[in-house]
Amino acid sequence: MQKSVLDWLDLAACRFGDKTVFQTKENSICFSRLLHQSKAIGSYLCGQIMPRSPVAVLTGRRVDTPACFLGIVQAGCFYAPMDASMPVPRLRQNLEVLQASHMIVDREHLETATALHFSGHIHVLEDILQTPVQEERLAAIRRAITEEDPLYVIFTSGSSGIPKGVITSHHALMCYIESVQKVLQLSDSDVLGNQSPLDYIAAIRDIYLPLLTGASTVILPKNEFSMPTQLFETLDTYGVTTLCWSVAGLEVPAKLHAFDSVKPHFLKKVIFSGSVMPGHVLRVWQQNLPETVFINQYGPTEATASCTYHVVTETVQDDTVLPIGIPYENYRVVLLNEDGTETPDGQTGEICISGPALALGYYHDPVRTAQSFIPNPLCPQYRSLLYKTGDLGSWNEQGELEFHGRRDRQIKHMGHRIELDEIEKTAGMVAGIEQCCALYQKEKEQLWLFYTGEATSRDIVLHFRQEMPAFMVPRKLMKLSAMPCLPNGKTDMRTLLSYMK
Repeated sequence: MQKSVLDWLDLAACRFGDKTVFQTKENSICFSRLLHQSKAIGSYLCGQIMPRSPVAVLTGRRVDTPACFLGIVQAGCFYAPMDASMPVPRLRQNLEVLQASHMIVDREHLETATALHFSGHIHVLEDILQTPVQEERLAAIRRAITEEDPLYVIFTSGSSGIPKGVITSHHALMCYIESVQKVLQLSDSDVLGNQSPLDYIAAIRDIYLPLLTGASTVILPKNEFSMPTQLFETLDTYGVTTLCWSVAGLEVPAKLHAFDSVKPHFLKKVIFSGSVMPGHVLRVWQQNLPETVFINQYGPTEATASCTYHVVTETVQDDTVLPIGIPYENYRVVLLNEDGTETPDGQTGEICISGPALALGYYHDPVRTAQSFIPNPLCPQYRSLLYKTGDLGSWNEQGELEFHGRRDRQIKHMGHRIELDEIEKTAGMVAGIEQCCALYQKEKEQLWLFYTGEATSRDIVLHFRQEMPAFMVPRKLMKLSAMPCLPNGKTDMRTLLSYMK
C-alpha cells in the first residue's frame, strides 16, 4: 500500500534511475539523484525538528527545489513554498500564519530571507545537500507517516487581509495525481513544460506526475513567457509533449501570433485551468496543432487542484463557452441552493465538492475552515464533508458542469484567486484615500479600483507594489468626487460598473 509520495519517489528511482526528472537550461537532476538529495536534506532536518511541523521554502525555479520539498517530507514534516518575488510584507504575512521554526533558502534568495526578520532557523540549501544520509533514522520516521499526514501548505488570498494557508495531505495529492494520470495517460517518454512558479498550486502536476509515471519536467525560463516565439523553440528543443498551463499562459502566444513563426512539433496534450478560456484563443491553438488534445479543468486549491475536466472534441468558435466538465475519479460534485437542498438539473447552484482529495482545511484557522468545509447536508446519516467553492454552476443536458461565475467577491485573475475585499483593505492603508471599491472587469481581465480622496494614482500603485504580488495591483484607477451610494448607504455597484464600459 502506497501511503506517501515517498513511495512514488522510491519506485521511480528504482525504475528510472539515471533518467532526467527535472531540468532547466542550466541544470538537470535524475531520479536517483533526486532521491539521494531528498534523503540528505531529510537527514539534516530530522534531528532538529519535530515530525508534522511546517518548514518554509524560499528556493525559486531550480531543479533541486522538488528535492527540498521531498527532503522535508523525508524528515516527517510538510513544506510551505514561498514566492521570493512577492513583496516582503506579504511574505511576512504568510510566515505569521505558518509560525514555522525552520526555513530553507538558496543563496540567491538569502538576502530576501534575511529581510523577513524570520525568528526561526534559516538553512541554506546548497550547504545541506551534502549531509550524510541516515538511512535507519529516516526509515523510522517513514514508518510513522500516514496517508493523512500533511504534505504541503499553499497560500491563497483571504478576504480579511490575512492569507489562507490551504493544507493538503499525502492522500489528497495522490488521489488527484492518479486521477489526472488516468485522463492524460502519460508515459516515461513524456516531457512536461512547467509554467507556474513552484510555490503555486498548478506546479504540483509538474512535480508529482513524473514521480508516478517516469515522465520528466522542463522548468521553462520565466522571461520566455513574454517572448512566445523563443518559448516555442525551447519546447521543441526539449521535446515537450505536455503542457499543464494557466489560460493566461496560453493567451500570450495566441495574441502575439507566435504560431506564424514557430510551431511546437511534439505537443500531444494541453491541459488548462485558472480562468475561462476565450474561444478565439483556443481556436488559434487548435488550428495550428490539430492533432493535440486540449482539456479544460476547473477546481480550487481546497480540492487539491482541479476536480472536473472536459476534453475538447469540437473546433471552438469565438463565442464558444466550454463546460468545465465531469468530476475526476474520486471526486463528487453537487450543486446546492442557499437552503442546503440540491439544485435541480439545468438550474444554477453553488458548486460544492466532496471526496478524499479535499484539503485538511486552512492552517491555524479553524473558524474559516468550519465556514468553508461543512457537513454534507445531503448526507446526514454519517460524517461527510463538502467544500463550498463560492462558484456557481449548472448541469447541462450532456451531464457536464457549466460555470456561471462567483456568488461573492472572490475572483479569478491571471490564474490566481483574489478576494476583492483584500484589494480594498490594502487600498485603505494608502494615505489620502477616504473611500474605495474594487471591481473586476472579467471580459478585459482588468482589476479596477474606484476611490475618493487626495491620493494620486502613483501613490496607490507604489503602495500596492510594495505590499502585494504583481497580479493584485489594480490596473485601472478612477478617482471620484464621491462614492455612489444606494438609499441604504451601501456602495452602488451598478453605477460603478457603468464607469467600466
